[in-house]
Amino acid sequence: MDLMNNIKFDSQGLIPVITQDVRTKEVLMMAYMNWEALQKTLETGKVHYFSRSRQALWLKGETSGNYQKVKEISFDCDMDAILILVEQVGNACHTGNYSCFYRSLKGEDLVDKEKCKCGNETFQILQEVYKVIEDRRKNPKEGSYTNYLFDKGIDKMLKKVGEETAEVIIASKNNSKEEIVYEISDLLYHLMVVMVQTDIQWEDICNELKKRR
Repeated sequence: MDLMNNIKFDSQGLIPVITQDVRTKEVLMMAYMNWEALQKTLETGKVHYFSRSRQALWLKGETSGNYQKVKEISFDCDMDAILILVEQVGNACHTGNYSCFYRSLKGEDLVDKEKCKCGNETFQILQEVYKVIEDRRKNPKEGSYTNYLFDKGIDKMLKKVGEETAEVIIASKNNSKEEIVYEISDLLYHLMVVMVQTDIQWEDICNELKKRR
């Protein structure tokens, strides 16, 4: 297919783009591309847009470091809109929110959405560590403790979870905040290794917790 001749750009040479998180399927933002932006996106694997206000091409994350790594590009049936699935680095929105769609209507009021979302900035570090663990599983690294756990299997992982749980109990009995934080961090890391091993996402945990409110 001759892509250039089949895409239906508008009178300004632009096409709307919806960008979505490849893992959570959360809609991150809506912007526009021209032909050059689409070409750059295809060439580099990082999403480029066209700014209507500045009338200029821009690489998402060029100044903030919040790049969008392309995982899949789709067109709608009329070829007049693009859907891009990305691996989002950092936040997508310039406000500091993970998604630009962070507000919703409650009656006639526009309010911030609930914070229990794994894409939210509060949980961003958990996502980042999860992604590192996931990458270690796909791309083993010599000397990696994470790969050692994957090599040993689920029994070793669960043994470590048990050990770290005991450490949290001891730290809590000692009533030392620094010690408790350290041991809970160890426990969370080992739990994330188990999550990756069993294909459980943070979204699954968040959704389960939301049921318990």
